[in-house]
Amino acid sequence: MSSVVLASKSVVRARLLAAAGIDFETVNSGVDEAAAKASLAGRKPDAVAIALAETKALRASAARPGALVIGADQTLDFEGRPFDKVVNLDEARARLIMLRGRSHRLHSGVAVARDGQVLWRKCASSTLTMRDFTDAWLDAYLARNPGPALSSVGCYELEGEGAQLFERVIGDYFAVLGLPLLGLLGCLRKEGALPR
Repeated sequence: MSSVVLASKSVVRARLLAAAGIDFETVNSGVDEAAAKASLAGRKPDAVAIALAETKALRASAARPGALVIGADQTLDFEGRPFDKVVNLDEARARLIMLRGRSHRLHSGVAVARDGQVLWRKCASSTLTMRDFTDAWLDAYLARNPGPALSSVGCYELEGEGAQLFERVIGDYFAVLGLPLLGLLGCLRKEGALPR
């Protein structure tokens, strides 16, 4: 069977693959995300997610001959504008206030490459609507969840207490977590990394 490599530092993506029974290795993609995003300025948020996923998969595949290398990225799209991760809890609070009572979209891009060639790609988009929570609830949430607030582009983890931020989620649960898993599993089966 083909070896599988996840070119991502995301603990959540690694957890999803492991829970699905995938034997894989994790490596750093080596991609300067800030420079890559700057080169993609002006593109739509969903196009940025898939382009970054492809870039990560291709870069890491050059160093791993024969392996199936998974690259992934996620962008937050609010009113047509892309957003990056925040740098501190004050920015997280401002981001969540901006999204409060409104809908935003998450675009989760994933690509699989082998020997410098993209074999498969997918971008799954989900729409998430936040409830109209109080400032007091928000402050308590951030005090209890500083890690998720700083580690995800939306300042939440849907698989944790962040679920309480929402009144509605439309889309693939795995994609919201950052990895369109079911399509990826199909690709890995097709490419010989999983039994059929």
